[in-house]
Amino acid sequence: MGSVIANIFANKELKDRILFTFLMFVIFRLGVHIPVPGVDASVIESLFTSGNLFGFLDLFSGGALSKFSIFAMSITPYINSSIIMQLLTAVIPTLEEWRKDGQEGYKRIQKVTRYFTVFLAAVQAFGMTYALRINNALVDNSWLYFTFVVVVLIAGTCLLMWIGEKITEYGIGNGISLIIFCGIVARFPQAISTVIDYLQVGTISPFQLLLFFVIALAMILMVIEINEGQRRISIQYAKRVIGRRMYGGHSTYLPLKVNQAGVIPIIFASSILMLPVTLAQFVHIGWVQAVGNFFGWGTWPNTICYGILIFIFTYFYTAISVNIKELADNMKKYGGFIPGIRPGEPTMMYIDRVLSRITLTGAVFLAFIAILPNFIGNITGIQGVYFGGTSLLIIVGVALDTMRQAQSYMVTRNYQGFIK
Repeated sequence: MGSVIANIFANKELKDRILFTFLMFVIFRLGVHIPVPGVDASVIESLFTSGNLFGFLDLFSGGALSKFSIFAMSITPYINSSIIMQLLTAVIPTLEEWRKDGQEGYKRIQKVTRYFTVFLAAVQAFGMTYALRINNALVDNSWLYFTFVVVVLIAGTCLLMWIGEKITEYGIGNGISLIIFCGIVARFPQAISTVIDYLQVGTISPFQLLLFFVIALAMILMVIEINEGQRRISIQYAKRVIGRRMYGGHSTYLPLKVNQAGVIPIIFASSILMLPVTLAQFVHIGWVQAVGNFFGWGTWPNTICYGILIFIFTYFYTAISVNIKELADNMKKYGGFIPGIRPGEPTMMYIDRVLSRITLTGAVFLAFIAILPNFIGNITGIQGVYFGGTSLLIIVGVALDTMRQAQSYMVTRNYQGFIK
């Protein structure tokens, strides 16, 4: 372990990137503890009772939402904007052309994504501030102060977006993902403290604590296994003679991930189910309250709908993100073929069939890992500790991607890597 750390710090570029990333983390954590002035904290805290939806949302903001800090909205508007832009790229020809236009096209898409993020942040900030206003959580109910709070929340999200992009550019790993990672990991000490308190007051037994850790370990191993799982389709390239040189004649493979959609289907599903529950918290109308209670976080209707929506969105997002026709056309263009399968339409149908089968496994896995935390609390008696599948997927995925990027810096500088 000591030699690995020594190799990391011997690589000046990698060392500087790691230090810059940690500096951005410090700025993020400082911002989490800077509250928006003039907001009644007691009203905010009343919403964060054990096991409810707002505690789940607070996990991804690193505690900023429960404190109603300047980062209360976290990086969520940017994530939603990126997802929407990715979906629109598949249906709008102009965006599709930008995507194929290399670096220049990427910059255009990023610019539009940023503007759309500001718009979504404004809508979300207006809704949150209005909800606080009608619940008398603002010390000043004037529209001038209302506008001030909205602007502060939008600015906080824009600052997080800037921090994330700077981490991507000058740090190590994907900046936006690392901000979410940092927010989730920052809640671990509080979760450990909660478990210790349960144990001390006798709410749970040592056996229940042991059972919780066994289930947690099994979940971690399962997430790693599925996240890294691939179906590799063998591809053979025909030999071609161009001039006096011969090209091709080699074999490779097409990797199709079991969990091709990542955590996106869970975000889609939770966003839809958040709507009735969130409205019920702030709109005191009979039928709204009834719908909100029916789909309350952790109830059977909510859990069943959650699993079904995740299953559907997994297939939907995989179909959008993997362009099978483009894969088959590119293979045919460069003389590649799947042994035993004719190029063109048969190749496209074969890849589609394989992808549909492995996506079934990925969809069932995502639905299972997302709803499992609802049962862990009932089995172990440990409530209010958000050790969920969503957070695990993010932590494992971000950690592995960051390690791979660090490994690439180590290898390119002729140092021994640390992934054995």
